[in-house]
Parts: sequence; C-alpha cells; structure tokens
Amino acid sequence: MGAAGLDAMSESVGSPWQQTSLLPLVAAPKTSADQVLILDTETTGLTPEDDQVLEVGAILFSVPQRAVLAQLSFLLPADQNSAEPLNGISPASTQAVQPWQHSLQLLQQFASSAQLAVAHNAAFDRQWFGHGQLPDLQLPWLCTMEDIPWPAERLLRPRPSVRDLALAYGIPVWAAHRALTDCIYLAQVFERCVDLEQLISEGCEPRHLYRAQVGYDDRHLARDAGFRWNEPLHGAWSRRLSERQLEALDLPFKVVAVAS
Repeated sequence: MGAAGLDAMSESVGSPWQQTSLLPLVAAPKTSADQVLILDTETTGLTPEDDQVLEVGAILFSVPQRAVLAQLSFLLPADQNSAEPLNGISPASTQAVQPWQHSLQLLQQFASSAQLAVAHNAAFDRQWFGHGQLPDLQLPWLCTMEDIPWPAERLLRPRPSVRDLALAYGIPVWAAHRALTDCIYLAQVFERCVDLEQLISEGCEPRHLYRAQVGYDDRHLARDAGFRWNEPLHGAWSRRLSERQLEALDLPFKVVAVAS
C-alpha cells in the first residue's frame, strides 16, 4: 500500500465497537465434501491473459479418513519464466520430455472423485483453470487463506500464509514456492484438524463484500482485521466475510455491505 493510496482515503471514522450488516444470519450449509482436491500452481506471472502455468500440484484428500489418497505434480512446457527467481523453475526444465498430457488427464480424474477444490489464495489459483492447457475442473472452491475460520488458539493473523498455517499446526516448513510442497502443507494441516468437517462447512458459507468505515488515523484497525486497501474494492478497506465471521470478529469500527 503506497502513501498516495493512504492520502486518497476519505472515509470518516465510525462509532467505535459497532458494525452494521445488510444480510440476515446464514446458517452453515450442509456440505458434502468427503473428498477434496487440494491444488496449487506455479506460474510465470500474475495474469492468465499474459502469463502461463508452469507447474501444478494436486492432492486428493479424504476428509473422513484424514488421509492423502493420491497426489500428483507435473511441469508444463514454457519458453520463459519471469518468476524464476521466486519459484526456481527454469524454462529448460519445463521442456524436458515427460508425459504432462497424461498428467492433465489424471488431474481431471482426481477432480471427478472430489466434491470441492481447495487452495491457499484460491482466487489466484482458480483463475488459471479453464485457460491455456489447464481444464475447467467444474468444482466449487474453498480458500484456506480467506474462507476457513481457523481456531483462535492457533494465534493466526487474518489471511495467514501457508508457512504460518503449517507452523501453527506443528508442521515443519522445509521449502516454498513449489506446487506440491504447498499442497502437502495443507494436507498435513487437514490431518491434524479434529473439527475439519465443521471448518469446511463454515468456510463454504456465503460471503459478502464489506467496506470498513475507518479514517486515515484508524486504518490500522482495518488492516489488523484482515481488510485490504484497494482490493477488491477500489479506494476503500474491504473484505469478503460470512455473517458468522463478521459476528465473530467483533470489529471496533462500522462496516457497510457493498453490492457485488
């Protein structure tokens, strides 16, 4: 967040310890997700229109058994990778001979056995499926960064990183920025969640976009509550929340539901 963006803020400070909502309380839906497909991608950049996927990691996970059923990782051919300093994937390695077409078919078979796709920062990963080589998986998505209400005793900040989430559950972090590695972290977190079914059910509740009514001097309150400046709502601190999440946060500022 730049200084110019902060200077542009014009929201007035709301009365403390109050919040407003335009939505009725939504009960947790009865989700049927016995098997979930944990996904992660590594890409050459940020947008499917200009960049491409280099690597896909996938784990088919049984929720009732708390067990990995199958896992898959493969590279897709690319001529260049501007993100190589971050993910360490050289274009030459993506062009080595290997059966990536068959891996894509296996990925679709994984998806046909799952009821839910799961990713950390799902908004980023989801956008690549149905573009380029990747199929449209035709699954609802759950974000472990945005949607799941992780237990307060884990002392996680809003929108935790995969690294922080893994460490909070006692999982050693040995690498980052490779697709299957991040999937393994999420699978091992799920293995340790006694109340996983409830976390998934609450994570699948409908979300609505809320704008925080804070001024410049109180912007840290919105930031600490997981609201983001300029994203997804331009010129405001905003966050997508379920009614249950909104009530649980007990925010020290007012929020306004925004039509999306």
